[in-house]
Amino acid sequence: MSKKEINYELHKRYPIKTKATYRILISGGGTGGHIYPALAIANAWMEKHPDSEILFVGAEGKMEMQKVPEAGYPIQGLPVAGLQRKLTLANLSFPIKLWRSLRMASRIVNEFQPQAVVGVGGYASGPVLYAAQSKGIPTLLQEQNSYAGLTNKILAKKAARICVAYPEMERFFPKEKIKLTGNPVRKDLLDLAGKRELGQQKFGLNADRKTILVLGGSLGARTLNLAMLKHMVDLEKEGYQVLWQSGKFYFKDMEAALTTTGLGHIHLHEFIREMDLAYAAADVIVSRAGALSVSELCLVGKPVIFIPSPNVAEDHQTKNATACVNQGAAVLLPDALAVEQFKNYIDELLQQAGKAQALATAIKKMAMPDAANALVTELELLLK
Repeated sequence: MSKKEINYELHKRYPIKTKATYRILISGGGTGGHIYPALAIANAWMEKHPDSEILFVGAEGKMEMQKVPEAGYPIQGLPVAGLQRKLTLANLSFPIKLWRSLRMASRIVNEFQPQAVVGVGGYASGPVLYAAQSKGIPTLLQEQNSYAGLTNKILAKKAARICVAYPEMERFFPKEKIKLTGNPVRKDLLDLAGKRELGQQKFGLNADRKTILVLGGSLGARTLNLAMLKHMVDLEKEGYQVLWQSGKFYFKDMEAALTTTGLGHIHLHEFIREMDLAYAAADVIVSRAGALSVSELCLVGKPVIFIPSPNVAEDHQTKNATACVNQGAAVLLPDALAVEQFKNYIDELLQQAGKAQALATAIKKMAMPDAANALVTELELLLK
């Protein structure tokens, strides 16, 4: 690829401020579980070092290309994509996209001249950290899951520091490089005190009914939605109410099905933006077990039923949920049993106050509320 073509792919060169104290490159994305921790790190860094420059690198067509500019940071996109686990035509273009991404990542690193590079996982993280490590620039890996992905295990060999969210990660990474920091989360989740009534008002909830919060992520979770369709009538008859995030892909179908029932205490939303109010209003939370969700729920300190997605690399959601279950901090309902057993698991928690309280207390102990600042400290140490 010629220099002209590379510059075209980069859209335009990012202007470097000559008086910047530090230049930090942050790479990764693909899902909210990678993007929101990356933004939390960037925000915490800029609070301490406001004269710095931060540039993000993501994957073209992924949600970071929208979310990062909305947060006020510049971003460059790479054509990199994942290798599908099953044989598809898309895999034929994988080597070409990877080669182009490696070339472009090297170009970005040369132009931006970062003093350090942070990788948060996702497709773009590999080429960018590889380029930085090849040039001797210190790199920091942020591994959000309890089971490390293949890319991070490869990059760890030359990484200067590896920040993790779970103990016992030396089975994946060199022990001397590991720092237990937790996963950075949104600031509004750090204190939910006094927000329960606000949450009930915001979502039109009845203060006399127990509230079940069902979360399938921004795109949705098929199993959780099918479980709601099967049990929502009985849940309302039992005296419960449900705050239900169906996700973008399923909302219209779920809305149509709910409308025919005439139920008044099933509150359906495509996406919930005021998550602090939703968490505060909930008595029991049913959720997938992505890394960011688990970290947020530890801070929230409510009884949780995890239904891990089976459709993720290396089954890391099950491993994330199991890490909580092993601490007596959550209940795990396997995806294959979820549609049938959904209400039974909810009944067990809401009808056993002692068990619910024990789970809430235990998961709260796993919280790491200062994760973003801990990561900033590790990055500062690298730069010194």
